[in-house]
Amino acid sequence: MTSLRIALAQLNVTVGDLDGNRRLVEEAIRRAQAWLVDLVVAPELAISGYPPEDLLLKPQFVQANLDAMSWLTPMARRVVALVGYVDRARDGKLYNAAAVLSGGAQVATYRKQCLPNYGVFDEKRYFASGIGPLVIEAGGVRVGVTICEDLWEEQPIRALAAAGARLVVNLSASPYHAGKLKERERLFALRARRNRVAIAYCNLIGGQDELVFDGASLVLDARGRLVSQGAQFREDFLVVDVLPAHLRPQAGDGASRGARGRVVVVPSVGGERPRLPAQRLRAYPPVEEIYEALTLGVRDYARKNGFSTVVLGLSGGIDSALTACLAADAVGSSRVVGIVMPSRFSSRATQADATAIATALGIERREISIEPMFQAYLQTLAPHFGQRQADVTEQNLQARIRGNLLMALSNKFGWLVLTTGNKSELATGYCTLYGDMAGGFAVIKDVPKTLVYQLARFRNQRGPGSLPAPARFASQSEATGAQAGPIPAGVFTRAPTAELAPHQTDQDTLPPYDLLDRIVKAYVEEDRSLREILEINRAAPETVARVLRMVDRSEYKRRQGPPGIKITPKAFGKDRRMPITNRYHQGE
Repeated sequence: MTSLRIALAQLNVTVGDLDGNRRLVEEAIRRAQAWLVDLVVAPELAISGYPPEDLLLKPQFVQANLDAMSWLTPMARRVVALVGYVDRARDGKLYNAAAVLSGGAQVATYRKQCLPNYGVFDEKRYFASGIGPLVIEAGGVRVGVTICEDLWEEQPIRALAAAGARLVVNLSASPYHAGKLKERERLFALRARRNRVAIAYCNLIGGQDELVFDGASLVLDARGRLVSQGAQFREDFLVVDVLPAHLRPQAGDGASRGARGRVVVVPSVGGERPRLPAQRLRAYPPVEEIYEALTLGVRDYARKNGFSTVVLGLSGGIDSALTACLAADAVGSSRVVGIVMPSRFSSRATQADATAIATALGIERREISIEPMFQAYLQTLAPHFGQRQADVTEQNLQARIRGNLLMALSNKFGWLVLTTGNKSELATGYCTLYGDMAGGFAVIKDVPKTLVYQLARFRNQRGPGSLPAPARFASQSEATGAQAGPIPAGVFTRAPTAELAPHQTDQDTLPPYDLLDRIVKAYVEEDRSLREILEINRAAPETVARVLRMVDRSEYKRRQGPPGIKITPKAFGKDRRMPITNRYHQGE
């Protein structure tokens, strides 16, 4: 063995687009053959898309996925291809599987052994677990096959090492959250060192409902050192020559010749290979990484669901400002419409800022006053409200009028409504059902308010306009928000307000956001108790208890809201499935 050339095809597939996904894999195989690659790897469930969810309960869908694999198989003649798909056994059980294609035939199948069933994963609902390792021998190198969670657990890779594998390939669909990239790299390096095997990890790319797959495929040597890494948040085709120096010594295989497990020998390409191009990638700083994840999530949700234009309410506040920036960067400024909807409580400052944001980004701005409709509501309801004092009811009427207008424009023109509520608001219920929660996609649903400000400051560092120039992460001294970007300085310095009542600010109802976000993170993402939260936060017990009550009692609102992009370890939605009817409240 001089080297084993592998290619990791980091594809942006779409759930259910079986023909489109198959074509992406075909193109990857063609590219691999042009590079004289020995082994090309496509991601987990590349044919069906991930996660296919209850499409797997439709026999016709499973069969169509198998048909797509049959069409694909003859393509792999001068290369070995590992392709993720849904396998069906004779007894009808389904498996999350990897097909080994070689010589125009499917020569072996590996079935995923470790099925995740936590957080956003429900694989045990659909799949049976595979049994036993699979090792293929290409170019004189034994290569073990794993799928996603198999690499997060110790047993499968240990079994492959015992069967003589010197390189472990992993087909993956690993969703993004902040810090996930480093988490993967640390864990996979540990697996490589402990088992003395090189690792080639191929991840999906793209947005799928609330999930974003960030790619960042990689190759590690048997000492856990990074050999090469693919791009994050964009498609990539990573070609790497795995050298003898990257693998454990061949002598280490002798003790495992009798180990259990299938070994399938496949031909290698050999011959004079074209020289690989140099690859220069930079890692994203933390805030920029999150911004890129949100941008990709918006772009793919709109594109994959057939929307060419998005619309949002543009209030002049920080949340709508950030959402407008993300939308313009994701789909292009010409495809974003900002609707300014002033009321009697709207200030000149916020309206001027809304106009400035639209102008700087180059998005279309339309203005619709809600005052006539608000007056009509008040007059219509006056006989029924009687002498009761104005309260949150009148505030919610304004939010619902705005939501109604946005949905009417969506219906008339086929636009996707982007909501602008953040995680802090959704956690505490500081939002209006059928009002500011009305829409098709909640862009910053999983972004705490304090992070909203950080992302907005970062975006201002890129300057005006919607074309994402190479970003430079702002230092603390620079990150004032008062830069030449699209968001005016006043948006950063003005006290957050919904402008639904005279002199209203968010802090009339909520604790300061820096404290609130710490409480929400501890309670929602870390499942800490009231006592534990008080131990780690200097806050009045009644304040923490009140926040916990607000979180618990707002579940019915969140259940009726639109999906949004997951960027934290635990987002509202599939990550956290709490009952609406529930009398267990830690804040009481």
